[in-house]
Amino acid sequence: RPATPPPPYSALNAGPPTYTSPLTTDQQDVQCEYYGKTLKKTSDLKSNACVPSAKPVPAYVRKVIAEIHPDVVAKYYGCGLVVPECLEGCRVLDLGCGSGWDCYMLSQLVGEKGHVTGIDMTEDQLEVARKYIDYHVQRFGYKKPNVNFVQGYIEALAEAGLVEKSYDIIISNCVVNLSPDKTSVLREAYRVLKDGGELYFSDVYSDARIPEDLKANKVLWGECLSGALWWEDLIRLAEEVGFCKPRLVTASIITVGNKELEKLLGDYKFVSATYRLFKLPKGSEKKSCLVMYNGEITGAEESFEFDAQYTFKVDTEMEVDGVVASILNNSRFSEEFTFQLQGLNTSGSGGCWAKPKVSDSYQCVNMPHFLSVGHIFSNVLNSISRLCIMFQLSFRCKIHFCYNFRLISFQHNN
Repeated sequence: RPATPPPPYSALNAGPPTYTSPLTTDQQDVQCEYYGKTLKKTSDLKSNACVPSAKPVPAYVRKVIAEIHPDVVAKYYGCGLVVPECLEGCRVLDLGCGSGWDCYMLSQLVGEKGHVTGIDMTEDQLEVARKYIDYHVQRFGYKKPNVNFVQGYIEALAEAGLVEKSYDIIISNCVVNLSPDKTSVLREAYRVLKDGGELYFSDVYSDARIPEDLKANKVLWGECLSGALWWEDLIRLAEEVGFCKPRLVTASIITVGNKELEKLLGDYKFVSATYRLFKLPKGSEKKSCLVMYNGEITGAEESFEFDAQYTFKVDTEMEVDGVVASILNNSRFSEEFTFQLQGLNTSGSGGCWAKPKVSDSYQCVNMPHFLSVGHIFSNVLNSISRLCIMFQLSFRCKIHFCYNFRLISFQHNN
């Protein structure tokens, strides 16, 4: 596992450094007021944007969540489960840590040799997070804290004292949508990640670009709706910054659940999705190969669900494309796999390898990669179809793709 140097921010849990806010005064006021004053607990939210994870919570994660102080849990506003695998000994950064829920969860999973830093712009939230540091040290049986909290902006990590190439993993839970400068968020995340590092985050995405008049609505913005990225823009921005193509992990449809807000939003649709973005070393090879998972990742002893396309079963060879092969070989996952570059058999005869399983919704449109246009909604609609069968509901969904013109349309009735 990665060695653990001293925290990059020298004054643990110090007050705010000198920085220039990338937000306008109005944007600062909205976010500080909404998350510092208006929302006192999770039940104060006015929509269902903060939906539970689309993925079942593993038993080992439920166990560590049970150790978190109730006051920290009460101010949790996430929209997914940000627990990347293979965390032991890693240095982790949480963008928009809030009251510290994810930080304290991950501080148990990285262990005493790992470290978690949380950064947030809202002093009221950080006050709660810092208040319970000693509580969690004792609760986890540690000799000293392995977590610290920094006040600053996720668009300006350098000004908050976070240095280049200092983290193995960055997580974020329903926060990137709150930034008006998402390019800077991704660029700064890329800068502070080590080569082979990962940005693993859950957020809210829309089926089209949101207009400025809706972005100006304080409640819609604070509820993580009008700041949502169109998923096509995420893919474009991530690659422009330097990340390899985002890998979709899970996705679930958001039902707003507030008639007043639904009226304002009109026909816009939203999903909560978890992606993983990797920073590969420059010049790294991208050749397809055979890999075999060794089954040594905590919580994934039988199989490792890497993303929506690849699930690796222990001691079973699988063919992976060049990008995934490079990710596995250049990241913290390199010790969890064996690689075979020679003798690749793609004819289906004489080889002991398996191709990745793809859901029916992807097979039916015959797209070259699961990150094709509309991949979130095709995945989600497939799940809804199964639910409708379970509940004996009539549900017909027809998805038309025009890949060359990058169009997508949905026709449904129920």
